[in-house]
Parts: sequence; structure tokens; C-alpha cells
Amino acid sequence: MGSTSDAQAAGGAAPDVTGSGGSGWQAKVVTVSDGVVAGTRQDRSGPALVAALGAAGFEVVETVATADGAHRVAAALLRCCDSFSGLVVTTGGTGFGPRDLTPEGTKTVLDREAPGLAEAMRGCNPLGRLSRGAAGTVGTALVLNVPGSTRGSVECLEAVLDVLPHALALMTSHPDRHPSGEPGGPAGGRRGTVGDIAEVLGNGS
Repeated sequence: MGSTSDAQAAGGAAPDVTGSGGSGWQAKVVTVSDGVVAGTRQDRSGPALVAALGAAGFEVVETVATADGAHRVAAALLRCCDSFSGLVVTTGGTGFGPRDLTPEGTKTVLDREAPGLAEAMRGCNPLGRLSRGAAGTVGTALVLNVPGSTRGSVECLEAVLDVLPHALALMTSHPDRHPSGEPGGPAGGRRGTVGDIAEVLGNGS
């Protein structure tokens, strides 16, 4: 597993969708925190998510730290999602602080929002109502915003873990069985690429 700070993440191989849980799927974790990037704060939620994803059968291939701010988040996501088929989870910046702009940055690069996933994560505990996190797709990557607290980040992820493999299978044209028992089907292509990063960063930092 690689670890970078505001750096480009590696692409993912096609998964084996016949496995159970997250087996065969790759994942990346993006910690959004000015303090972590500056070295003044220890990242706790990032490693907790890596552990939770691994326990669920995902292979975490990259961890990234980026500063707060919509444009920084957008650029980090475009790098992580470029030529990648899998799950990208951001942690931090989903609250009401002046620098909590992860949802705003995420929404600028999403192809399609997934409000059901975001709502399910918010409903996992009473404090979840304070999360403004978004969820959606960037090409063949599925992006989730979870809070920066260690417990909250894992609880939000666990609230949707059971449906993520099916969503990923549909997105990457590897149809599996629908959770209801009906056949799944393929979905469409991507929009965001690393080529978009210059445009995103050109609008601010």
C-alpha cells in the first residue's frame, strides 16, 4: 500500500466480482486535514478506515493526505479516481467549520451523486445528522465522504459496506446479482481525469 501527500494515486486492476464482501475490490483513503498535512496532527481516522476496509475484504492500495479546501479536495479526488475502478473514501472536512469544504470539493468532480448512500451514512448515529458528506461516482470510482472522527468515520463506512460491492460491479460493467436476487447490469463511463486537475486548481486553492 502506498502513502502520498497531495500526490497521484495508482490505478486499480479489474476485480474478481465473484468474491464475498469487498473481496477483489481495491480502495483508497483520502485524509482531508490541514493539520495532518502540516504534521501538527496525527491521522487517526485514515488508519481506522484502512483497517475496516481490510477487514471487509477490500485491498487498500493508496492512502493520501490533502489540505482542507474545496479545490484541494477536488484535485486529490481527480488524481485518485483517474483510471481507477474501486472505492475512494475521504475522511474529514464534512462538518460546519469554515475549512470544512470536502462536500463542496467532492461535488465539483462527481459525475453522479448517490444520495441514498450519503443518507444511510448520516443515519448511522445521532451525530451523523451534523455531517454534510456527499457520495457519488467519478468514472468507475465510487466516492464516499465520511467524518474525520475515528469512530464516526468507521460507523459511516460500515453503514453502507454491504451494498458497495454491488454498486461497484454495476459501475465497472461486471454485473453481479442484485441484492434482491435479480440480475445486475453494466453502467456507463467516466468524466473526470488528471487532465482536469489544472482547470480545478486554476480556480483557486
